[in-house]
Amino acid sequence: MAETDTRTPRERYRAQVRAEVKEHAWEQIATAGASALSLNAIAKRMGLSGPALYRYFANRDELITELIRDAYRSLADVVRATAAAGSGADPAAFAHALRDWALADPHRYLLIYGTPVPGYHAPDDVTAIASEIMATLLDACAALPDDRPAPPAAPAAPVTRFEEHIERHRGWAADHPAPPAALRRALAFWTRLHGVLSLELAGHFTGMRFDPALLFEAEVADLTR
Repeated sequence: MAETDTRTPRERYRAQVRAEVKEHAWEQIATAGASALSLNAIAKRMGLSGPALYRYFANRDELITELIRDAYRSLADVVRATAAAGSGADPAAFAHALRDWALADPHRYLLIYGTPVPGYHAPDDVTAIASEIMATLLDACAALPDDRPAPPAAPAAPVTRFEEHIERHRGWAADHPAPPAALRRALAFWTRLHGVLSLELAGHFTGMRFDPALLFEAEVADLTR
């Protein structure tokens, strides 16, 4: 049975206007980038005055925050669904879910992983959503066996200098209990996969005559070997 909408007519109208504002904002971002986002231009497109639009979004930063929040929530939903489908301990499934999501809406991906919007700082709730996504990757990487050979008669491979460093600087991993080797692997996944995706979506592979999907697949295979 469908849920009953308990909002008042005014609340429903407000939600509709905010959704329309965000649609126009995404169109602006697709055309000129997030740095060129203009509430006044959106108001003109919608036949509203600037002051009227500010009743729905107090300023440009609030609108950008809402777009970024929506983007992170969308990716978090995809990551959560991938884990729930039985692939939670499979970094390759995480990687392909990320690529599929990015290709479905490149401007949404580039808003949160592309060039930072000058002067913008994400609020705590947005950072929390991003941390949830990272936690899922850390879960998957922690479930993988250590990829380094142990020296003779040693119980485990030695900790590298970088692993020692990230063990002391693990704020980005929040309270996740992943060991240093899993932290290292998660960072390798995060940086290498986003590197390929960012270059692909920005068009830097155009004219190089190779399939970016195969490059991405090769990176995933190398990271999970």
